[in-house]
Amino acid sequence: MLNRCEWCLKDDLYREYHDKEWGVPVHDDQKLFEFLILEGAQAGLSWHTVLRKRTSYKKAYDAFDMNIVAHYGEDKIAELLMNSGIIRNRLKIEASVKNAKAFLTVQEKYGSFDRYIWDFVDGKTIQNRYMSLKEVPAETEISNAISRDMKKRGFSFVGSTIIYSHMQATGMVNDHLTSCFRYQELGGII
Repeated sequence: MLNRCEWCLKDDLYREYHDKEWGVPVHDDQKLFEFLILEGAQAGLSWHTVLRKRTSYKKAYDAFDMNIVAHYGEDKIAELLMNSGIIRNRLKIEASVKNAKAFLTVQEKYGSFDRYIWDFVDGKTIQNRYMSLKEVPAETEISNAISRDMKKRGFSFVGSTIIYSHMQATGMVNDHLTSCFRYQELGGII
């Protein structure tokens, strides 16, 4: 039996996400945008709630194509507000559209969102060494800096805690516990 981070033991959906995605470095702009939308949707809720709705989000948000999402108007926002497959919060939905526009602006300036976001960690995963969930922070100085910078660039729902979750999900930090089988697989050294 494999040792895993205890937060993922709730069910198969969580375990699969933990085992295959969480903490794996992501350098694809569309995937980074997907996680930005999903992390923003999570605000005030559990990640499990968002994971259960992920397939519906992909369909509702045109496969997370930021070029399409950036042009959503009131009709599309009204449609999303009626979609029971996603979290129907007007502020979060409007923020996703605003974030798509800001995302495109960042891509234009830096060549890719990947280049922009990974520059905050010098292009390398930060290898943390946590032995228990109690040690894992909700935010860090780096997530604070990213959050401040993204807000200046017009992003919404990008507080430091949301950004740190984004960093964890996209492998900018390796926050698997040192006892977890994924820790070493993702570059952690015991």
